[in-house]
Amino acid sequence: MVGVTQTIPRTELRTIRRALSDLRKDLITGAFALRPLPPLGATHPLVRKVPRSARPYAPWLPQAAIAAFAFYLMAVANETEGVGTALLSGAPLLLALYRPIGAWWLSFAASVLWGMVAPEPVGSSMWPWPATLFASHVAVMVIVASQNRPRVAGQMLLLTAAFGIACDFSAVGGHTNAFPMVVTSGVLVGAVVSRRSLRETKQQVAVQQSATYEERSRRTLLEERATIARELHDVVAHHMSVIAIQAEAAPYRVANPPEELATSFATIRENAVAALTELRRVLGVVRADDPDAYADADPEAPQPTLATLDTLFAGVRAAGLTVEHIITGAVRPLPSGVELSAYRIAQEALSNALRHAPGSTARVEVAYVLGGLGLRIVNGPPTQAVRPSPGMGHGLLGMRERVAMLNGEMTAGAVEEDGGYEVAVFIPVAAAAEEAEASGPEPSTPKRGPASEASAPKQGPGLKKGPAPEASGPRKGPAPAGETMKP
Repeated sequence: MVGVTQTIPRTELRTIRRALSDLRKDLITGAFALRPLPPLGATHPLVRKVPRSARPYAPWLPQAAIAAFAFYLMAVANETEGVGTALLSGAPLLLALYRPIGAWWLSFAASVLWGMVAPEPVGSSMWPWPATLFASHVAVMVIVASQNRPRVAGQMLLLTAAFGIACDFSAVGGHTNAFPMVVTSGVLVGAVVSRRSLRETKQQVAVQQSATYEERSRRTLLEERATIARELHDVVAHHMSVIAIQAEAAPYRVANPPEELATSFATIRENAVAALTELRRVLGVVRADDPDAYADADPEAPQPTLATLDTLFAGVRAAGLTVEHIITGAVRPLPSGVELSAYRIAQEALSNALRHAPGSTARVEVAYVLGGLGLRIVNGPPTQAVRPSPGMGHGLLGMRERVAMLNGEMTAGAVEEDGGYEVAVFIPVAAAAEEAEASGPEPSTPKRGPASEASAPKQGPGLKKGPAPEASGPRKGPAPAGETMKP
């Protein structure tokens, strides 16, 4: 018990010392700090309401209003109380434009001086603050509270209340306006502090939400890159393995091959194996941020191509989305990476249509044009209620990443005519790559059988080929706001 009784006074003394230290730091040291009242921002609602011709001067409206109020109080005080009271009423407000805490001290000193010098009016409650000093002191406190932390506002209210209580005890007639001063200033200052705290909280929440969105976007991009890395490895590794095996077996297909031929095939095989090793190393770096993303995937599973779009459409139709498939141009084999990316883009676009436009119709146009592949997915407006989607609108990020890796072009946006949504992609394909694909081994993709022929897509108008991408990289089309795919 003795220890407790000794600890409590020390704790209280420490609290008092801390409060006095804060008071000295905030109100005494801060009284000499130059803190001009900042102008309003260009996006402030008050600035937007001003006519365009006067908008360059609108940011200074608060300063103009304070100065006008100060001169108004000076004019009123000059008529009722005299020149001295007029100066004591207006000077703190004008000083508050540059040194707000110093202005509060000037207003507080003016209140004390007027209370000591001016006689207490009999039967009147306008003491120790006459009307003009009352309004000036409250206005200065509001200005200071709007620019400083809530602790400073509490210190000002505490000192003002202490002065008012002292006047109450010393008043002869018992009539003072200390209580109205404390209540009025407390309500107004409290409202300003609450509004500022709410604004700062909203700003912090907005910053946190922005950081969270950026982190999710980054993670989505890394996951998509990991997917592309695995698929690219599957495609390139297959062809490089075939090259290595064929180069190793070629000398045995000829009786007594020349030494130069055997050496050339050995060099081809060594370079193919070295390329495979380097490819795995580079793609391993790309996937390092998410090494377990596809640990359960079958590395030997065949990858989808444009020939397997019918299977995708069947699943989408079963989910309730009507899909129309249109092919233009002569169907020809394309590089595996191009077909795989086109399939994934169509898959993601249809998935977004299912989420954001339930009950609508979609049209997938595949155009085999000279120099590349055109892909266009258009969906109509929703005909059913759209349920909240847990996605963050990262589907377009993956599409753009795929198109960018193939030096292609992509545009995505709303269709003005019917309120639907459109994704258009052009992927350039070099003629040499198409010839190599056509002359290479047959791809391990399922061929269309009779069932597929029965549901073969009808021919229709093709896509117009857009301008070729620049050498420096793909030219990306405009993205919808927030990268969210809405119908």
